[in-house]
Amino acid sequence: MHQRQPERVAAGIAECEAALRQAQEAVRPFPRVAYAGFLHDAEKEYAEAVLTAALVAGTPLPGHHDLAVEPPAWLNGLAEAASELRRHLLDRLREGQSSVAENLLVAMEDAYDLLVTVDYPDAVTGGLRRSADALRAVLERTRSDLTTTLLQFRLQTALERRAGDEGGGERALP
Repeated sequence: MHQRQPERVAAGIAECEAALRQAQEAVRPFPRVAYAGFLHDAEKEYAEAVLTAALVAGTPLPGHHDLAVEPPAWLNGLAEAASELRRHLLDRLREGQSSVAENLLVAMEDAYDLLVTVDYPDAVTGGLRRSADALRAVLERTRSDLTTTLLQFRLQTALERRAGDEGGGERALP
């Protein structure tokens, strides 16, 4: 995803989905195994991959029914996907794509705002509160980094404009 190779992303997601469906089918007759946590983790990783791709592309997010995963796996996958946006955001920022970076921050904030409204015990949500707390920390660092970078860019632009207005010559500081 971060290397921006959509064909590899699609192939990887398809491979993950096939393996997940096989695992879901294998544990279906064994509920104790199905709910021991292994399947939840696999579903969460699959949801994370699909949701990250959708968030980066700016397309609507598929729901847990669309992905055929349990709601706790989808919710935790969303938290992880939103955290993954940090890397993508910083890469776009380094390339000078500040509007893309700002849109990614909005997507992170929207995901967090949704996740903190889920008020069920951790036993029901698969530890969502911990995932949301981790996302909040990533979100705050990302917001700070983006804000600092944008302010530095504005300052640089203003200084360059002023230097151009003064004939481009260097001036000694008073």
